[in-house]
Amino acid sequence: MRAKTAVVLGAQWGDEGKGKIVDVLSERFSAVARYAGGHNAGHTVIHGDEKFVLQLIPCGILREGCKSVIGNGVVLDPIAFLKEVAKLRGLGVDVDGRLHVSNRAQVILPYHRMIELAAESAPGRKKIGTTSRGIGPAYEDKMARSGLRIVDLLRPELLKTHIEAACGEKNAIAHALFGTDPLDPAKMYDEYAAAAEQVRPFVADTGRLLHGVLAEGGSVMFEGAQGTMLDIDHGTYPFVTSSSATAGGAATGTGVGPTAIGTVVSVTKAYVTRVGGGPFPTEIHDAVGAELQTRGHEFGAVTGRPRRCGWLDIPLLRYSNQVNGAEWLVVTKMDVMDELAEIPVCVGYEINGKVTDEIPADVQGLEQIKPRYTTLKGWRQSTEGITEFDKLPEAAQEYLRFQERESGAKIGMVSTGPDREQTMILPEFAAALDEIHR
Repeated sequence: MRAKTAVVLGAQWGDEGKGKIVDVLSERFSAVARYAGGHNAGHTVIHGDEKFVLQLIPCGILREGCKSVIGNGVVLDPIAFLKEVAKLRGLGVDVDGRLHVSNRAQVILPYHRMIELAAESAPGRKKIGTTSRGIGPAYEDKMARSGLRIVDLLRPELLKTHIEAACGEKNAIAHALFGTDPLDPAKMYDEYAAAAEQVRPFVADTGRLLHGVLAEGGSVMFEGAQGTMLDIDHGTYPFVTSSSATAGGAATGTGVGPTAIGTVVSVTKAYVTRVGGGPFPTEIHDAVGAELQTRGHEFGAVTGRPRRCGWLDIPLLRYSNQVNGAEWLVVTKMDVMDELAEIPVCVGYEINGKVTDEIPADVQGLEQIKPRYTTLKGWRQSTEGITEFDKLPEAAQEYLRFQERESGAKIGMVSTGPDREQTMILPEFAAALDEIHR
């Protein structure tokens, strides 16, 4: 019998609309667990007139009765976490007893932000396009085995000793390399010791908690952050995030073993977007790109940064599905394409005169890609709010079937607008979800 779990993640560079999809699916799951990233990832969920922007807390928190877990693979800024909790409470969302933070998650402290902001702003340094929220430096400390975990945050004496030692080192580095003013360890300790007491009620052994949910016959959704091409190993390195955004990260980032993962659901827009620096083979540089940006409201949920827009890239999507073992594909923002008469789709690459569909491992190779396009017919009709596949315009149906044929994953859902109700779930996927929910 297949495990009652699913991983939901982004197929490209993030911002594919995972927040809405996780929200729609969460009513069928007992728990939703976030397994990577930090508060640099924004998931937007719209319920009627209410708009929720979640950065750390899984979207399952918006479903009554669904547990929400922040796993050990996440880096957590306690101050940002508490602000998000307060905001949810202010909107009437019940978090107590339903929201759990791993005692093994790493803590982001102010010196992580100081180092990242200084490095990203330094003259002559390659700009990655980070949000400067301390994510990368926190993961650096984790891998250097010098980080602070949530379990340590809750021990005042250990916290004080750690902050004093870390500030001595980080202040010296930041001043020597970037001329940055030092941070005050005493002030930092007071602020984070107070925050620790507010975080304490949420802290748990979340790996054990999730195993308990599954042992009792419940179901778990693993919520990805960012996207596959931002994965530290499999993405467009070095223009990537610092964590494992692919499906494999769900196991290492929550403590639930890989054999307990039942299926993988990959989310893609009907086109592609990217925020920040880095190669983007199918980026549109003319007025059509600006039109998609406007129609799709392509501005970051957390930072407000404009997203670069491009045509669907089949080799990239095929690679993503391969890396993740994706069984299902969810296509979002179909309605954004409604006014296009023709839709170019990248079906292969040309690199130095050689035709290939292989994704180069190096940035130089990625930057040399000349996309090879095929053109599909647009539908020039509104698809907004359509919830049945057969009611889509014929050209829109063919656009989706083309993605399915070429990508190696079956289309399970299509989003035709930002609201929860503007979603179609195809029968075969609905049956698979019923099997998980049973």
